[in-house]
Amino acid sequence: VASYDGATLKVIEFFSKAILLPMFVYGDCMAVSLINCLTKLFSLTSTGRIPSFLKGSLLRLGPGLFEVGDEPFYHLFDGQALMHKFDFKNGQVTYFNKYVKTDAYVRAITEKRVVITEFGTFAYPDPCKNIFSRFFTYFKGVEVTDNCLVNVYPIGEDYYAVTETNYITKVNTDTLDTLKKVDLCNYVNINGVTAHPHIERDGTVFNIGNCMGKGASLAYNVVRIPPTQKDKSDPIEKSKVVVQFPSAERFKPSYVHSFGMSENYFVFVETPVKINLLKFLSAWSIRGSNYMDCFESNEVLGFKVTHFYRGQLCTVTSYLFRAAPINLFHHINTYEDNGFIVADVCTWKGFEFVYNYLWLANLRSNWEEVKKAAMMAPQPEVRRYVIPLDIHREQGKNLICLPYTTATAVMRTDGTIWLEPEVLFSGPRQAFEFPQINYEKHGGKNYSYAYALGLNHFIPDRIIKLNVKTKETWVWQEPDSYPSEPLFVQTPDGVDEDDGVLLTVVVSPGAQKSGYMLILNAKDMSEIARAEVDCPIPVTFHGMYKK
Repeated sequence: VASYDGATLKVIEFFSKAILLPMFVYGDCMAVSLINCLTKLFSLTSTGRIPSFLKGSLLRLGPGLFEVGDEPFYHLFDGQALMHKFDFKNGQVTYFNKYVKTDAYVRAITEKRVVITEFGTFAYPDPCKNIFSRFFTYFKGVEVTDNCLVNVYPIGEDYYAVTETNYITKVNTDTLDTLKKVDLCNYVNINGVTAHPHIERDGTVFNIGNCMGKGASLAYNVVRIPPTQKDKSDPIEKSKVVVQFPSAERFKPSYVHSFGMSENYFVFVETPVKINLLKFLSAWSIRGSNYMDCFESNEVLGFKVTHFYRGQLCTVTSYLFRAAPINLFHHINTYEDNGFIVADVCTWKGFEFVYNYLWLANLRSNWEEVKKAAMMAPQPEVRRYVIPLDIHREQGKNLICLPYTTATAVMRTDGTIWLEPEVLFSGPRQAFEFPQINYEKHGGKNYSYAYALGLNHFIPDRIIKLNVKTKETWVWQEPDSYPSEPLFVQTPDGVDEDDGVLLTVVVSPGAQKSGYMLILNAKDMSEIARAEVDCPIPVTFHGMYKK
């Protein structure tokens, strides 16, 4: 053990306890007492003083069930969706969680096997069927998962748990009951949408996903869902596509996890991580594949940036913006300044798909293999790209004249504009991910502060605050504590951008202490209060604070 460095041992400890331990805690569908634990309301023991202005609910989603019957799920993104809720009232906190009753979950529990193919787990036909029934099962087409373990957000007066397919699931945020499954394909031309929409102050929702475009080739559609309707009708029924633009490769759209939106523009980054549509449609049904099998990386392609106006008639830029290859999952913020679009993003250098490092089998490997995998993974960086709106200068000259950034944009002889970023945050194997800002006041506008989950060799072991103007950082960190995405809540009478608190759920597997809800002062990252949960909590991905 002594021959391995601290970071490697932390990788092993976190994934073996924070991921694999909950697999066993929640994995046995017949363990009634444990399942009952998941539907119990917990009054939490608090230390410090919980701010009185917190009078809402923190909603979180993540994987909770990693095996069913004798069949395991293989990838971190395969676990069945478990929804968590922390209610704040009168300076007290209560905790409640419940599985989202998706088709994937209900059928798995009923049949005690994996029934619907997940991100990294293929669902085989029912072994009780005869060989002819099993053979023809492969030709029924692709059955897309509705396992909504990624995020939750409002549409009109309703709330939906989501993943990245065409299915979203309406939930009751008071009881966490599952209400209904909605297929977005019934309303707009879309194969799926991201789990990170942009929501305007009036409740309008914008999202993006790939679709079948003109000439039987792949394209991307930006979808607008209107706010709450005066006649109380469902806003989803009035969804519409506001703009469509083609994929760089006809049958291989890029994997899209989020996108940027400023006051007047959308910004879309097409990365070299591609979805092979032909493989998805053919290999899936004939020989059995999962979603991960359909991803491939274009090793010679950088990334392409498309921006388009958000007005009544969306117009796509006629210039081609390119840059070196990256993985991109989360946009931090996008805003306009004096004729330029500034896009701050969390990146991973190169074309190799970062999700390749999140197979559960890899996380169970011996220590040396875990160390090698962590060192071979793409290097993370926070980058700022700047896109000029008015192209009028000569070739070979930097088109960017904002005084506060070193990012450049240079027109090449072939007419493309090459973007070089400014690095806002970087450290060896140190990622600034799952970013959040004061979205209500500064989403799509010039801003100063971003907050994120700090990953050390993929281990979420800290919360980081970053001043994107000065690059100064503040860190909260504690031994044997693994936080989740920090959510910013504004102080009601706050004036400064960072007047508020951060809410994060911390798990402490292996330590002699419970998981807890942590409240930090967003100004200096000092602890305000914590509320301990007397029940195992798996890791969570994304969520929201509902006032």
